[in-house]
This record gives sequence, C-alpha cells and structure tokens, in this order.
Amino acid sequence: MNHEPMVWDATVKRLVAFTARARYEALSPNVVHETRRHLIDTFASALGAFDEPVSAMSRAMAGRYRSDNQARVWGCDTITTPELAAFANGVMTRSLDVSDTYLGRSRGHPSDMISGLVAVAEMERADAKALITAIVLAYDVYCSFCKHVDVNSGGWDQPVYTVLGCALGAAKLMKLDDDATGHALSLALTPNLALSQARRGSLSSWKGCAGANGSRNAVFAALLAREGFTGPGEVFEGSGGFWEAVGHSDWPLPETPMIVETRTKSLPVCYHGQSSVFAAIELRERVDLKQIEEIQVDGYQVAVFMMGGDASRWAPTTRETADHSLPYCVAIGLLDGELTSASFADERLRDPAVAELMRKVKVSEDPALSAQYPEGAPGRVSIRMTSGEKHVVEIRYPKGHEKSPMGDAEIERKFRDLCGGPLGKAGCDRALEALWRLETIDDTNKITALLVPESKK
Repeated sequence: MNHEPMVWDATVKRLVAFTARARYEALSPNVVHETRRHLIDTFASALGAFDEPVSAMSRAMAGRYRSDNQARVWGCDTITTPELAAFANGVMTRSLDVSDTYLGRSRGHPSDMISGLVAVAEMERADAKALITAIVLAYDVYCSFCKHVDVNSGGWDQPVYTVLGCALGAAKLMKLDDDATGHALSLALTPNLALSQARRGSLSSWKGCAGANGSRNAVFAALLAREGFTGPGEVFEGSGGFWEAVGHSDWPLPETPMIVETRTKSLPVCYHGQSSVFAAIELRERVDLKQIEEIQVDGYQVAVFMMGGDASRWAPTTRETADHSLPYCVAIGLLDGELTSASFADERLRDPAVAELMRKVKVSEDPALSAQYPEGAPGRVSIRMTSGEKHVVEIRYPKGHEKSPMGDAEIERKFRDLCGGPLGKAGCDRALEALWRLETIDDTNKITALLVPESKK
C-alpha cells in the first residue's frame, strides 16, 4: 500500500534517526560480549522455565498456528508465527523471575524484548551481527526510557517500554525505511499502554506474561508497518498522545550503549528482594532458627512497595505472589540457605514452617536505603534472638549488579544449571560453544536450533 509520507512529531523523528544510525561496526568488543552474555542469560531463564504451567500453555497456543513467516518456540521443534514465538518464548523467559533488569525512574526487564527480536531475525534469516545490533538498539531505547521517564507512578506498566524498544529493533532487522519505522513505532505505542494493576495485590500469571505480550505486539506492529498500515504521526506530542497521557518528560537518547548497565539475576526472585535474600542466606549460618524472636527487613521505598506493601505478601498462594514477597523469600533463605525454582512449589507455599517464620518478619522502608536507589539496590536483614542478641547483614549491590557482576563463568553456570535438564551436558556444551562466538553465526535459525533437545528433534 502506498501512502503519503507522514509528518512526524519531534520525538518520533529522534527515535527513527537513532534507529537509522545503529550499526554493528560501531559497537565495541565489550558491548558485543555483553550482548552474548545477555542472550545466554535469556535462553537460560527461558529453558529453565520450560515445564512451568504457564510456559506449557503458551507453547500449546503457539503450536496451533502457522504462517509463511516462521519462528521457533525455544526448547522444542514447534514452528509458529513470529508474533506467537515472541509471546511463548517471552513467557518462558519471565516465568522464573530470573531474567535481567534495569532500574531508573521506571523499572523493568529489557530481555522481554529478546524473544521478539530473535523471532524477527529468524523470519528474516538475519545473521547474528544484525541480531546483536537490534538487541543493543532496543536496550538503548528501553533503558534510556526507564532512566528518564517515570510511567510507573502514573499507573502504567513495563510493556510500554517493551513495545517501544522491540518495535524499533524489529524495524531495524526488517530493514524498514524511515517512514515505515515511524509507523512501526506509532502502531506499537498507540494501542499498547499497559496497566500496572498486573503488579499489584495478589499476582496473577499475567505478571510474567505482560512483557512477552509487549514483545508480541511490537512484532505485529512492525509487520503491519511493512504491509503499509499507518499510525498517528503525533503519537508522543499531539493531542491525546503519549506525553499527554503519562506526563511530558525529557528523554535524552544515550550516547553509549546501555546494555552494559543492566543487571542480571542469580536468584529467581523480584530484583528488589535480591539483597535481602542474600543477607538472609548469609545470616542462616549465624543463628539458631528456633531461637529467632523477630526478623526486621529494611529496604528502599520501591522494594517495600513492590514486595511488602500488600497483605498478600504475607500469605502468598501463587508463585507469582511469592517471588514478589519479602517475608516469604527471606523466610525461605533462612530455612533453606538457598532460593531456587523449587522454593515456590505448591507444597512449599503451604509449608507450616515457612508460615511460622514469616509471622516473625516485619518490613519497613529506611530513608537512608531509599537514598541509595536506583544506583544501588540495598537490603538489610536484622534478626533479634530470644536472648536479646542481634545479628545484622546489609547488602547494597546484589550479585549481578554492575558493581558486583556475574562473571562469564557464573553466567555459563546459570545456563548449565537451568538448561542441563532439557539439553543435557552435551547439548549445553554445543549451545555455549556457539553462543560465545555468536557474531560468527550467519543465520539466527541456527541459534534457536541449538536449544532443541536431541529427544525432541
């Protein structure tokens, strides 16, 4: 369909020009390496959740659909549409709550976009250099948005920035011209403002699906734009536009790639609870659990709001609520000395020993800790014993923070731990050997083929 070139608002023009400038040749070796790490981390997060009920439901839905445009559902031989591959793979990525994060004025999980970008790269049979370029571009848009624009306080949720970054990364992979890229952006943003109710109260399965849906919608928007569909030209700055809905904010785009500023997770729990859980695990070696009188958990304002500000956090009945509960996760850390996917099994949620310890937990905001956020993500656990003795551990930078990073060996260990069941040692060896030399791969389909167990080929 031919149409007259759109008159775009200034924000769209800046984003389209930023997309056009993105080039693999401009990326430093460090940025390319960080992208490898994030892709390995994302695949680990997804395959580790392969058997989760919501993952199985998403794969079943994706398996019912076919099209001329094809992409793989990770971990199996199912081929589906790019949109549904983006959704199913994105749901798996977020299901264990162990994927990466970025914290700024807003907060979210930028790897939510990777499922959509990989699906588009497969559809286009793009090489890995094109995929790396698109991922770095998408992270720049997503993370700079989080850093400078606060939509969370207005009641909007993370998929708002997922659709922005993923749509532009998809447009780059599809080699859309400037006008079509503008339409992809507009068609992604206009219909897809998401409500933060997804992260309030007792949490539903949609908490882990919302970002995946943003990625799905971004892929669909890019496909619409390529077909000739048009979106409003003043999607940001016009009457009824984005800034009018969420409040106008300055949004400088980054001069250096922001993927190096994102944070990986070593525990399957909301990022705002990582430090407190690490503190609880450390304290376990110092205390007799039977002699604990009180457990005081102090955190920054966002951590307390997200993980201790609702009654459901003291009586979680679902995995989604439990991994966003400071009382539950701290109690598990003290009882077990670790936090794994098994920590959220139904029988553990109903365990009287967990409930008994949770009753001793109090959660409070400490303004001094709030002042350290978002540069740090601090948590402090103080335990008072029946004897009056007190034990305290405070952590400012949890493992995976850019100031306490997970090394390559730790990222690889996470992949092996989470993917060893589906892929086995030999499958993990093959996948990691290829992913550590990602930029040499000439077709993204070869990447996702590495994630299929021999038994499912």
